Amino acid sequence: MIASVPKPAFAFLLTGLGCLAVLTFGAGQDGASPSDYPYEPVPFTAVRLTDAFWLPRIETNRTVTVPYLMAMNEKTGRVDNFRKAAGLMTGPHTGKRYNDSDIFKIMEAAAYSLMARPDPALDKELDDLIAVIGKAQEPDGYLYTARRIDPANPPPGAGAERWSNLRVSHELYNVGHMYEAAVAHYQATGKTTFLDIAVKNADFLLATFGPGKRRGFPGHQEIEIGLARLYRATGRYAYIELARFFLDERGRYYQGESYPPDSPFAIYNSDEYLQNHKPVLLQDEAVGHAVRAAYMFSGMADVAALTGSPEYVAAIDRLWNDVVSRKMYLTGGIGAKGETEAFGDAYELPNREAYTETCAAVGNAFWNQRLFLLHGDAKSADVLERIIYNGLLSGVSLSGDRFFYQNPLASAGGYGRSPFFEVACCPANVARFLPSLAGYIYARQGDDVYVNLFIPSETTLPVGDKRVVLRQASDYPWDGAIRIAVEPEAQASGKAKDKKPAKVEFRLFVRIPGWARNEVVPGGLYAFLEEPSARPALKVNGRPVRVDIERGYAGIRRAWMKGDVVELALPMDVRRVVARDEVVENLNKVALQRGPLVYCVEAVDNGGKVLDLTLPDAAALTAKFEPKLLHGVVRISGRAVRAGAAGGGPSAETAFSAVPYYAWANRGDGEMAVWLPRQEK
Repeated sequence: MIASVPKPAFAFLLTGLGCLAVLTFGAGQDGASPSDYPYEPVPFTAVRLTDAFWLPRIETNRTVTVPYLMAMNEKTGRVDNFRKAAGLMTGPHTGKRYNDSDIFKIMEAAAYSLMARPDPALDKELDDLIAVIGKAQEPDGYLYTARRIDPANPPPGAGAERWSNLRVSHELYNVGHMYEAAVAHYQATGKTTFLDIAVKNADFLLATFGPGKRRGFPGHQEIEIGLARLYRATGRYAYIELARFFLDERGRYYQGESYPPDSPFAIYNSDEYLQNHKPVLLQDEAVGHAVRAAYMFSGMADVAALTGSPEYVAAIDRLWNDVVSRKMYLTGGIGAKGETEAFGDAYELPNREAYTETCAAVGNAFWNQRLFLLHGDAKSADVLERIIYNGLLSGVSLSGDRFFYQNPLASAGGYGRSPFFEVACCPANVARFLPSLAGYIYARQGDDVYVNLFIPSETTLPVGDKRVVLRQASDYPWDGAIRIAVEPEAQASGKAKDKKPAKVEFRLFVRIPGWARNEVVPGGLYAFLEEPSARPALKVNGRPVRVDIERGYAGIRRAWMKGDVVELALPMDVRRVVARDEVVENLNKVALQRGPLVYCVEAVDNGGKVLDLTLPDAAALTAKFEPKLLHGVVRISGRAVRAGAAGGGPSAETAFSAVPYYAWANRGDGEMAVWLPRQEK
């Protein structure tokens, strides 16, 4: 039970996307005695990346994506909405009722950029924007530019008056993102200007919603995550109680508006679409809008940890089992139905029509990180890794200024990356995720230390009353040789300047990825066609050690000293993957995976078309790193069979090559496929 877990040794902030640490607080300003996640992530501010894969992408995010999106928010009138609401300029509200959230998400990303590297110009830009937001806020704390600008004529969906159309309005969704951004800004700068705006709004919500007050829930979940984060920043336990209230309001069947079938809001008539068909504690199948669901599941995890509520844990465990065993794409994407951006039925996983929104991948990453923090089980870290290397990373171009909203697993051509979207949630979501990635690498529980992701990096963390430095080196994801140096910091002896070598006993848990243990994903939705050529191998100081798997980890207990090195060798074969027969779309088809990366075939590499290719089971496959291709990737090559021309021409063997899925559509918008028909042996 979560409630029985002692409070962690040091406080941390769990954001919607990663883990940050600077704030410490006591039992809470209103006297609550908080629980928290039993496993503590090492915050990204305490991890220095040294790798050649993620670090350049994070730097591109800082130097290209964040300023680009800040400028696009100006160009599209999103910032002007706040100026109009503040009385600094005139004119009607521009764009959608949820456009405020795009500002808040990119402000959060900008705050993380400031944590990575001081930038006086960006710091001032945020200060100026915060001042405008403060003026746009109404005296009682309410903040919603869609109504503030012209209360008598709000934009479609906003509702005739405050809170009158919660299913559609995004009033609570917007400010949930504001809370996350405000805490990030406070963390980055120490300034309370933005945090004060968020607290004023949250206190207004406390006075408005709750038992004996206004009832209701947000049509788009997010406020729950934001309230949890604001609670961690302030220690005010009432915020997490309000988050639980909003969750527990779902499934009461008392709220709703009926829209005509031809209305753009008719989809909101469906309780399943909004995860309102049952109380959240009784839900056992992931249904409805995939982003809303992933945010809700993440909020439920926060409530479970912070209130000590095992019934919430049981509910999200049931939902996770449903997703990974019946409703998740090989890329880690979720959301099969384009017309509703929603989960499909069990095993309904179309490729060309897959919606798999980038925001849904981000939400799925949030959720799986939280599940690890609840259980300390590598199966959720396995899913997390699959998401970030495939279905999430595909959402942004290598240049950092072109984006995918949908991430299909096949294309007939004509589908390319876009510079922006009218509904612009996805670019900013990726922009705020990437800077926090380092917060997913390491974790600890008591004196146990966990290595979850293989990203070259360095961190120093407390173990007991001592401090230990971990240095991770590899060429992952291209190579499976991982080296982890463990170095306890030297301790002072009786003389002030006299040091003696430190020795610290603890358990180091190194994740052995499911794909390296012949498991594509937990739940058996996908399987490898062949056995691997080798098993994972582990050495300590050059000597082989037995790999005993515990919850997906190899645990090593010893008295660690300076110079100790753990070496993990993961087999990096090219693996053929097949889906369960119930996934009708992929019957008699095969996909390719190497390490954590899912591959695809693109027209640009294969004679201008790929949808006519068949990959025989017996075809030999080779892998080679090509430093000049797509910023450096391992390309898979082999022989395939190309179908004859229309009219009955003969099939012919042809060379083919495949590249990592995340990199597709960086060289044009031709045909693409992850799954290819197979010729069985």
